[in-house]
Amino acid sequence: MSESQGMHASPSEWPKALFAVALLFSVYQIITAAFHPVSTQILRAGHVGFLLLLVFLCYPTRGTDRPFQPLAWLLGLAGMSTFAYQWVFEADLIQRSGELTDADMAIGIVLIVLVFEAARRVMGIALPLICALFLAYGLFGEYLPGDLAHRGYGFDQIVNQLAFGTEGLYGTPTYVSATYIFLFILFGSFLEQAGMIKLFTDFSMGLFGHKLGGPAKVSVVSSALMGTITGSGVANVVTTGQFTIPLMKRFGYKAAFAGAVEATASMGSQIMPPVMGAVAFIMAETINVPYAEVAKAALLPALLYFGSTFWMVHLEAKRAGLKGLPKEQCPDAWAAVKQSWYLLIPLGVLVYLLFSGRTPMFSGTVGLALTAMVILGSAIILKVSSNALRIAFWIALGILCAGFFQLGIGVVFGVIGVLVAICWFVKGGRDTLTVCLHALVEGARHAVPVGIACALVGVIIGVVSLTGVASTFAGYILAIGQDNLFLSLVLTMLTCLVLGMGIPTIPNYIITSSIAAPALLDLGVPLIVSHMFVFYFGIMADLTPPVALAAFAAAPIARESGLKIGLWAVRIAVAGFVVPFMAVYDPALMLQSDSWLAILYVLFKAAFAIALWGAGFTGHLQRDLSWWERLLAFAAGVSMVMAMPVTDEIGFALGVLFLAQHFWRARRAEVATA
Repeated sequence: MSESQGMHASPSEWPKALFAVALLFSVYQIITAAFHPVSTQILRAGHVGFLLLLVFLCYPTRGTDRPFQPLAWLLGLAGMSTFAYQWVFEADLIQRSGELTDADMAIGIVLIVLVFEAARRVMGIALPLICALFLAYGLFGEYLPGDLAHRGYGFDQIVNQLAFGTEGLYGTPTYVSATYIFLFILFGSFLEQAGMIKLFTDFSMGLFGHKLGGPAKVSVVSSALMGTITGSGVANVVTTGQFTIPLMKRFGYKAAFAGAVEATASMGSQIMPPVMGAVAFIMAETINVPYAEVAKAALLPALLYFGSTFWMVHLEAKRAGLKGLPKEQCPDAWAAVKQSWYLLIPLGVLVYLLFSGRTPMFSGTVGLALTAMVILGSAIILKVSSNALRIAFWIALGILCAGFFQLGIGVVFGVIGVLVAICWFVKGGRDTLTVCLHALVEGARHAVPVGIACALVGVIIGVVSLTGVASTFAGYILAIGQDNLFLSLVLTMLTCLVLGMGIPTIPNYIITSSIAAPALLDLGVPLIVSHMFVFYFGIMADLTPPVALAAFAAAPIARESGLKIGLWAVRIAVAGFVVPFMAVYDPALMLQSDSWLAILYVLFKAAFAIALWGAGFTGHLQRDLSWWERLLAFAAGVSMVMAMPVTDEIGFALGVLFLAQHFWRARRAEVATA
């Protein structure tokens, strides 16, 4: 079974053993999240054990057609044995913490080696190499010259730090992956299986499909909506992109541009509340703030990001004269909502819980349980012809939601069990049960690359916390920046983009937030803004050539070079490069201000700057721009980003001058040709 035949195939095509393992993984995660039967250490160890078993069963050693099954099971069960060891000897390991026996050493070494190998199979060699460099620094850093040298640590100390305790492979990222992230991945998986993709796509098609550049606008809007439940950029590319990219090409868009639109819009899903990317949950845990605060800080930049992408698509369509679909070919947006409105109930409840102060784990558990109830209940109630019974069911479901806190999670899962039993005997109900099973298995599949990345970056966290090297790097950044905030920001941006050439967003954030974020904090940047700055450029790295993961995910669908798609994506996502700088200089853009006037001003300024940059980069507004008009628009946008004395005034003046002369010239050209 190749990777494409295994983890990327439909769950119905999976081998029974693999299907069972993935299902057990999801059941384990749900039980531990809902009922907390084990300690946090065992929860993390079980999460990593299941990840290792799934990886070795699915991913071949060297890109061959199928893993060698005896070896795959041997390695996978070895990974599970590290979980069993932690569970069986939990008390003994706590009592002798720091003093490892020979058996402890053997298990620790096996765990470290297996996590490195699993990450190599899933993500390639780049991230394991970077983590190996940190591991080598922990072992041999005492021999380095100057400030980089540490006091020296024995091999047993390194193994203890990485394989036992909560500062290595079982560190904060693994904890977040085993709790919040997995639950939200399952939440998105259930909604996808239930038809949320179709709902969002039909809604977007109905609103924008017949407009100028309609197919591309559908891509932007549907990806933004999908981002509210998935939080995964590459997953969005391969789901909504299967529909939107061929549609754009059919209506005249170049293949590279079509792929870039989908890649750019999909990557924005990681910064789109309420369900952001995995990094947002790790960030909340790392800087010890409620997840709602992270989502609140991301809201306006996310809207600017998608607004910019939509604007660039509009200008490109206008420049190239690309029309939308005939209106009669577009579905009715509100009819789509009317047909599947009940799927929005879990999303609404989840948003309420997240922003009412509940923890992400509680919110995710409730959202997941409610999604299952809605899917199972709708399969039953939609077969009923009586409107009165249908209304009664939805009222009962609402009462159940309202009384969730008093009833307890056990009662809710009991209700789900009753609905499952009823579905077994209702016509068509078994198909719904199959959908739910596939959602559980798909959730486990989507969790693999995220979970393995979270486990491996524990090497970096463990070595950094043991040696204190982060403060040394922060000192270097401060020394180079010499109290120059802009230079420090540029250095941090470049670090994120370079690291992102070979590693996903999660390890990129972990590394740069450990090294660069403390330096930005010392330069006066607010804590959450400094971490969001790093987060944003970790995302932008997935669009930036030469290694642009989202662009290369879109390449086979668009049938175009990933490099060409990446180059277009950088142009379309120009706001993603501008907004973080603006937020650092004016944190009101991330709602870090008590003044609504300040927030509205910086939002208007950012939108105006992005609009000017969009015109400058596409070379079109009412008509094609001359070179000096593009330069004027670009200068106006830059002036509003710089946040120095009088630069805002200069930017607005240049912007108004640009718009006035452009519309005047466009009007004269129309009169001349009339």
